[in-house]
Amino acid sequence: MSLLKKQLSDDQKNNAAEIVFSKIERTRTFLSAKTILVYWSTSSELPTHEFIKKWSREKTILIPSVHGENMTVKKFIAFDEPAARDSEDSDEHSEPKTEPYKGKAELAIIPGIAFDLKKNRLGRGGGYYDSYLSAKNIHVFGVGFDFQLMDKIPVKWGSLKMNKIFSPNQVIE
Repeated sequence: MSLLKKQLSDDQKNNAAEIVFSKIERTRTFLSAKTILVYWSTSSELPTHEFIKKWSREKTILIPSVHGENMTVKKFIAFDEPAARDSEDSDEHSEPKTEPYKGKAELAIIPGIAFDLKKNRLGRGGGYYDSYLSAKNIHVFGVGFDFQLMDKIPVKWGSLKMNKIFSPNQVIE
C-alpha cells in the first residue's frame, strides 16, 4: 500500500479527495452532524486539509491527537500557516491550531491502511481509533484510495467496523 501511495501525484490525491468528500457531504449522516472528527492528513493519506477548512465554518471539527497510549480530540480553530515555505512544501509540515474539547462527535472520518468488503479496517496497529471510538456511539466513515479496498483483510478482535467506506469509485455500505 505504501508503494502505491507514493506513486500518486498530489493532483491525483487531491482529485481523489474531492470525489470522496463530495460523496460524504451528500450523506444524511454528514448533513445532520454538528460535530465531526476528521484526521489531519499526512502525505500518505487521502488529503483532508481543504475539507476541514471548508466545513469548520459551519460545523465543529475535531482533530485526533495521540499522546503516548491515548488518543484525545481537539477542536480545530484555524490553519496555522508556516512562517516560511519553500517551493516543494505543501501543508505537510503545517499544524492546525486547536483547543481542548470535551464534547462528543456524531461522525468520525478516519483513514486506514486497507479496508475490506465487510467494512473492516486495517490501521497502523496502535488501536487508537478502535479504543477511542468503540466506547462512543459515533458513526464511523472510513476513507481511502480505490487500491486500499480489498476483498478481505486480517482483523483483530476488538477492531472497529466502519459504518461506511468511501473511495473515489466505491461506497461500501
